[in-house]
Amino acid sequence: MASPITTSRPARGKTVAVMPAYNAARTLERTVADIPPNTVDEIILVDDCSRDNTVEIAERLGLTVIRHEKNLGYGGNQKTCYRRALDSGADYIVMIHPDYQYDSRVIPVAVEIIRLGICDFVMGSRIRTRHEALSGGMPAWKYVANRGLTLIENVVLGQNLGDFHSGFRAYRREVLETIPYMKNSNDFVFDSEFLAQAVHFGFKLGDIPVPVRYFDEASSINFRRSVKYGLSTLGVLAKYSLRQMGLYRSSLFQAEPPRQ
Repeated sequence: MASPITTSRPARGKTVAVMPAYNAARTLERTVADIPPNTVDEIILVDDCSRDNTVEIAERLGLTVIRHEKNLGYGGNQKTCYRRALDSGADYIVMIHPDYQYDSRVIPVAVEIIRLGICDFVMGSRIRTRHEALSGGMPAWKYVANRGLTLIENVVLGQNLGDFHSGFRAYRREVLETIPYMKNSNDFVFDSEFLAQAVHFGFKLGDIPVPVRYFDEASSINFRRSVKYGLSTLGVLAKYSLRQMGLYRSSLFQAEPPRQ
C-alpha cells in the first residue's frame, strides 16, 4: 500500500544574507531591492571603514550593520560576516557583494538547492558562456585568467565548477562551523583557501548561473592585485596537494574544536 501523501512542510530554517562592504553607497540599495520578498530573514552588512555613506544607507534600509574600527581587508570582512551570521542562528548563509555585480534574485534558488540536500555549498557562476561574460563587461584579460585558474583548480580539487572566483556563495551552517576560516588570509585569497578547505572536509559543492554586471561602481581588483591573487591561489593548491599526499600539514586543513 502506498504511503499517504503529507502536505505539511518541514521547518525551512533561517536564511541570512551577509554583505562584506567597502564604499558601496551607490549600489547597495539596488542589490537589496532585488532580493525576492520573504526569502531572507536578516541581512548583515559589515562595513570595512568605507569613506562614503554606506553605513547610513544600510541603516536606513533596516540592515544589521557592523562597523570595523580599522580596515581588515576582504577576507577579514568575511570573517566578521560569518561569525555574526552564526551567532544570529542562521541555518543558511548567503554571501553576496553589495556592489550590484551579482544578481541577488537568485538567492532563494541557491538556498533551496542546499535545503534539499543537493549541495552544502553553492557558488554563483558568472561564466555560462564566453560571449555572455564579455558582453556583461568582464575584461578580456580577467576572463582568460579566470578560465585558466578555474581549470587548474578543478583538476587539483577534483571538482567541476564553472567559476571558482565568484563573489556569490551560499552555505549550509555546518560548512561555516567546520571550516577553520579564522585561520585564513585577510586578503582576497581567503576565497581560494575556503574552497580548498570545503573540498578537504568533504562538503558537496555546486554552482548556478548568475548574470554578470561590470560597470564603474562595481568593485574589482586591478591587474597587479589580480596577479598576486592568482599566485597566492596556486600556493593554496600546492598546500592542498601536499596535504593530500601526507607531505605537509597546514593549519588551514585542521578542524577547530566546536564553538561553545
